[in-house]
Amino acid sequence: MDESLSFPIGRMKLPAGSLTPAERTALIQQMADLPAQLAAAARAVGGEGLQRPYRPGGWTGRQVIHHLADSHINSYCRYRLALTEDNPTIKPYEEHLWAELPDVAATPITVSLTLLEALHTRWVTLLHHLSEAQWQRTFYHPGMQREFTLDQALAMYAWHGQHHLGHVKLLLP
Repeated sequence: MDESLSFPIGRMKLPAGSLTPAERTALIQQMADLPAQLAAAARAVGGEGLQRPYRPGGWTGRQVIHHLADSHINSYCRYRLALTEDNPTIKPYEEHLWAELPDVAATPITVSLTLLEALHTRWVTLLHHLSEAQWQRTFYHPGMQREFTLDQALAMYAWHGQHHLGHVKLLLP
């Protein structure tokens, strides 16, 4: 399989140490920009185009958009847990099964796009107000059997948004 179809922006690389303030600012801006970028890409692809998978065996554009809302809700909650508990163990979920639930086919993508816009507004506000010490707080991911700092989670989810935006853009005519 063509790696560029699975990873249109390349594979994620987690930072080994703390991010600099400038790196954080750039990643937070990516988070802030994602909802509008995704909505524009979805409009450009069009309704019929979003029914197609972005690669053989991949999700449809519709599934990708709903997945971003699901995934980023989970990540936002993980941030809040890490900020209020000592290294909480988060709950993984079966994202491929979530993508098959009936609401994914029955709900207009505009609902998830609106949800992402509101969620990212709230999340970005939180991110702008974290102290240096808060960026180093952690959560444990039992599925990956490792802990993540909030710095690393920021890098991961900024990448995640751009990664799936890339999938939607693969559907452009």
